Amino acid sequence: MHVNAVNGPFPINASLAFYRATHSFSRYPHLLPLLLFSRLAILRTLARFPSHFLVWSMMEEECRFSSSDSFKEAEVGTPLSAVVEAFEELAKSLEGSSEDLRLHPFLFACSHVSDLFGCLGLGFKFAEIEYVSKVNKLLQASKAFYTLSGIIDHDVRNGTIRKSGSHSRNLRRVRLGLDLIKALFEQFLSSKECSPKEAASNAYAQVCAPYHTWPVRKAVAAGMCTLPTREQLLLKLQDIDQSVEREMKRYIIASTPIIEYIDNLYLSRDICLDW
Repeated sequence: MHVNAVNGPFPINASLAFYRATHSFSRYPHLLPLLLFSRLAILRTLARFPSHFLVWSMMEEECRFSSSDSFKEAEVGTPLSAVVEAFEELAKSLEGSSEDLRLHPFLFACSHVSDLFGCLGLGFKFAEIEYVSKVNKLLQASKAFYTLSGIIDHDVRNGTIRKSGSHSRNLRRVRLGLDLIKALFEQFLSSKECSPKEAASNAYAQVCAPYHTWPVRKAVAAGMCTLPTREQLLLKLQDIDQSVEREMKRYIIASTPIIEYIDNLYLSRDICLDW
């Protein structure tokens, strides 16, 4: 199972990425804000989740459902195909079903998305750190909660929906991460001339920027110049142009009902989505 673009526990690999970035700092002096924010996020994750990689192992084991379960583990392929297959299985589990979406299958699919953030390089490192941190926190919550609706109902009862660190807030941030990748793919497919930098900048402005502080927005903007070219991105995704476009379209289709499902969990409880 892939936790991020580099095999292994996330904080360790994120720290390595930060180390390499700082040694290249002389080439990119304008990236200092992004590097500082990334470092703070890494240290915070390490301090709060020193043994979280064990939780990932537990989740992977619990995601090997019995043969009677309709949800199947996604087959290993390219980073993009692994994400697509996981979300297509998740979307199928929602079709014609009145049952609540379970946390473990959802988080299993979400765990593959960090690979895509990793393929985008330093420019999306902040988004990757935040995304993986929130998925890890939901993983810990899955010990006590079986479904996505269960964690929201818990926070509704306790009046902690928007509270920093609440399960519902973490779910909202993970949902933004899924939507960010979806918007990036939509931008990327909009034109053959659309570069990853242009696609990522537009996607970030559309999905995440409204909820980030000014320093974070500036740090992300500074990092956009390090995004790979179209050819470099295809190489990192271990795929060819035509195949990547097909897989991106599949992700857009498969992730849409999942994102809408999460939004409806809030809206059905009269919780607005402006946060």
